[in-house]
Amino acid sequence: MRLSQYFLPTLKENPSEAQIVSHRLMLRAGMIRQSSAGIYSWLPMGLRVLRKIEQIVREEQDRAGCQEVLMPTIQPAELWQRSGRYDDYGKEMLRIKDRHDRDMLYGPTNEEQITDIVKMECQSYKDMPKMLYHIQWKFRDEVRPRFGIMRGREFLMKDSYSFDMDYESSKRAYNKMFVAYLRTFDRLGIKAIPMRADTGPIGGDLSHEFLVLAETGESGVFVHKDVLEFDIPGEDIDYNGDLQPIVDKWTSLYAATDEKHEESAEAELGDKLLAARGIEVGHIFHFGTKYSKPMGATVTDKDGNEIDLQMGSYGIGVSRLIGAIIEASHDDGGIIWPESVAPFSVGLINLKSGDADCDKTCAKLYSDLNAAGVETLLDDTNERAGAKFNNMDLIGLPWQVVIGPRGLKNGVAEVKNRKSGEKEEIAIDQLVAKFSA
Repeated sequence: MRLSQYFLPTLKENPSEAQIVSHRLMLRAGMIRQSSAGIYSWLPMGLRVLRKIEQIVREEQDRAGCQEVLMPTIQPAELWQRSGRYDDYGKEMLRIKDRHDRDMLYGPTNEEQITDIVKMECQSYKDMPKMLYHIQWKFRDEVRPRFGIMRGREFLMKDSYSFDMDYESSKRAYNKMFVAYLRTFDRLGIKAIPMRADTGPIGGDLSHEFLVLAETGESGVFVHKDVLEFDIPGEDIDYNGDLQPIVDKWTSLYAATDEKHEESAEAELGDKLLAARGIEVGHIFHFGTKYSKPMGATVTDKDGNEIDLQMGSYGIGVSRLIGAIIEASHDDGGIIWPESVAPFSVGLINLKSGDADCDKTCAKLYSDLNAAGVETLLDDTNERAGAKFNNMDLIGLPWQVVIGPRGLKNGVAEVKNRKSGEKEEIAIDQLVAKFSA
């Protein structure tokens, strides 16, 4: 994409309404614009990042054996009345009526909807187990939406749900999601630490939050120092095998604990204890028959007995992850994107737009990089050099390649790594090979 043609309305000054780093930088980098309180439009740069995160989440769900569905944003109130949550959920639920005066709602979550689907379509043990997920927009009417997309009213979520015949089977499904989450967050370029969590109103006996460590995190936590260099289950993970040892290792050695349990953490970890702050980006629950029983989601076993299905639900805040990544990865100049989710891999800067040699070299390099599968943003504007550098730092692309008259005489470009700040000169004819390797 050529910057002269790209819709990228960047801002030089920090917006007064933005209280935290991620909100400021997303507005300044032209990623989002507010539509109303807690509701945002996603502009091209922000949407590119959102789609990349969404795709990584999708790939790891598929790898774990989940099947993708897509459920509606508007749900009938009757489903929630059957589960008993309609009156209990509170004002965060946006309740509406259709033209026939039927009670409807904008879904804040989908346990009822997915349970009803499985109830209608699965009647026998032969239909089990099932793991289903979708990636869909949610709405919760926060009383005080703030911090940009970190606590907005409309947000993109991945929800997955497991259905099993018995507790042991459902625990294996839980373990699959636990490991899939470790892999997902690692691929996104962030360290997300599991923390034992209360099940709260969801119910059940198993629950973990996944927290990105950042100075601006909402929650105070304590973690094992070694967690900063942990190993993630690899590509060859056997999701049909026994994952319990992996989960046990993480929950016994690395799982974070909250401030309420500081003393027990100190006793357990001693000088290995690290105080930090965390941003929740995922939460997994096992809640047994909390929804299947009141909604009549049963199957018959081999002996013809009706069995209430054991369930779990597993959420990842897809849009929230963008804010969390920025909170954990930025500097005074702007965003520092992990390569896996960066909107473009390379920012190609034409230092002297209008110069025939610079224009020709940049055009060819831009074409060759994109042809090699290297997503490239070409700054072909007439801005001053300082403004171009500042803009590239702000939007945070992993690599910057600078083409100017002086370097052209020697056949080289200046290449800057955004994360480390290191610069080097590389022969122009070697750039495509470097970035496509």
